[in-house]
Formats: sequence, structure tokens, C-alpha cells
Amino acid sequence: MGLLLLADATADVVTKHTAADVDYWSLLFVFAMATLLGMGVIERVSRLLHTPLMSLTNAISAIAVVGSIIVTGREDYPLGIRILGFLALFASMTNVVSGFLITDRMLKMFKQPGSGESKR
Repeated sequence: MGLLLLADATADVVTKHTAADVDYWSLLFVFAMATLLGMGVIERVSRLLHTPLMSLTNAISAIAVVGSIIVTGREDYPLGIRILGFLALFASMTNVVSGFLITDRMLKMFKQPGSGESKR
């Protein structure tokens, strides 16, 4: 319940800003820097830790899912923004599901042949 109240309060703060208040060049700069920094960090991770690290990014995708649900569900947002919210929801859920599938596949690689559950 508390998470829904926090999400609603956050959405109210976001809707108080107008498009004139947003500096798109600054947002583009932050996006580019975050992309380059993220690529640099991921490239330097050892191969042993790469798959568990990618599995943990599901938490970040889950945050994106919550944000996109908020944007898509609000009726006072313009239709274009709500469509982008739906696309973000689809992309985030695809990332979460595929992350869990890859993690499951990775864990199956480490199982020993005789350690499976017995069939009855």
C-alpha cells in the first residue's frame, strides 16, 4: 500500500512540470554519459561474474516496470506519453522474463547429472 502511495505522489510531482521546464540537451547528456559509463563497467567485469551481474539487473528492470505502469495508467498524460509508457512496459517485462530464463539456464549448467529430483 505504501509503495502505491509513493508512486502516486511521485507521479503528481512529475505532472506539475511543463515541457518548457525540461532541458532536453541536459537529459541527452545524462543519457549518453550513463550509457558510456554502463558500457565501461560491464566490459571490465570478469567472465565469472558477468551472468550473475546481468541477473541482478532484473531489479532495475522491475523499477522500470513500476514506472511505466504508472505512466501508462494515468489518464491525465497525453496519448503519446502513454504509448511510450506501454512500449517501456513491454521492453522492461521482456528484459525481466528473459533475464530469469537466462539465469535458470545458467543454473542448470552447474547441476551435476545425478543430483536432479527423483521422478515418482
